Amino acid sequence: MKPTLGLALGSGSARGWAHIGVIRALADAGYVPDVVAGCSIGAFVGAAYADGDLDQLEQWVNGLAWKEVLSLIDVSFSGGLIKGEKLFQFFQRHFVDKDFSSLATPFACVATDLATGREIWLREGSVANAVRASSALPGVFAPVVCDDRLLIDGGLVNPVPVSLCRAMGADIVIAVDLGSDRIGGRAQHKAVPAAQAGSIADEQEPGWATSLRNIFRRPRLSNGDLVPSMAGVLSTSIHIMQMRIARSRLAGEPADVLLAPSLSHLALMDYHRGSEAIEEGRAAVVRMLPSIEYALSA
Repeated sequence: MKPTLGLALGSGSARGWAHIGVIRALADAGYVPDVVAGCSIGAFVGAAYADGDLDQLEQWVNGLAWKEVLSLIDVSFSGGLIKGEKLFQFFQRHFVDKDFSSLATPFACVATDLATGREIWLREGSVANAVRASSALPGVFAPVVCDDRLLIDGGLVNPVPVSLCRAMGADIVIAVDLGSDRIGGRAQHKAVPAAQAGSIADEQEPGWATSLRNIFRRPRLSNGDLVPSMAGVLSTSIHIMQMRIARSRLAGEPADVLLAPSLSHLALMDYHRGSEAIEEGRAAVVRMLPSIEYALSA
């Protein structure tokens, strides 16, 4: 009898568009998942796929510009930097706005109970609300109220939800870990000689603008790298935490095949660089095709 194939899509903010490329490459190779589990951005992509909206999602992602990313941001002063209302209303209008039971492919996602720290598996009710809860990155998106519980990003407890995939009946699990190469792979920002920087500023900026820029200029380390911004420190800290948790969970609950796209060059909010992430998702599958073929033929 053919084994049930599960796909576990991990958390990783903008790098999660790689999941689209993973799904495409698997389909090209003749592998279609029977069940899908997602966490955070993995829940976002997984829900769209389970509802048959992957074509529409990929088209939107490839056309996404930085200005449109900004237009979906609504600032909040409680619970997180972003309310998330605009983004998830857009998700409901254009992608999934239905009950889990209505999806073409069985799907579930993971969130975290803010009060208890417990891992919560979301498999019933509104898909859009579940995806929003699973994606509520601490400090960035506001928590989501669900059944009288405050839920936040599932990446705090299970960044790559292999265990959820197994619980859904998967015999073979292909998992996608988006954070395996994050640490140590930050983009380098080389210093510009002071004389050159001064001449550029004098030519292109009025005096008041140069003064303002100098006030908010971030210092550099001795090797020329910029000291990260507050948002950069927050996002990198979250990625370190999720990477450590993912390694621990995957050691105890291993996938049959683990895909690790090389995406360290993408930052937390680089949602406008979707085409790069999608292509790397495809490449990650191609690199692991022998392992995938072996797992499914065993």
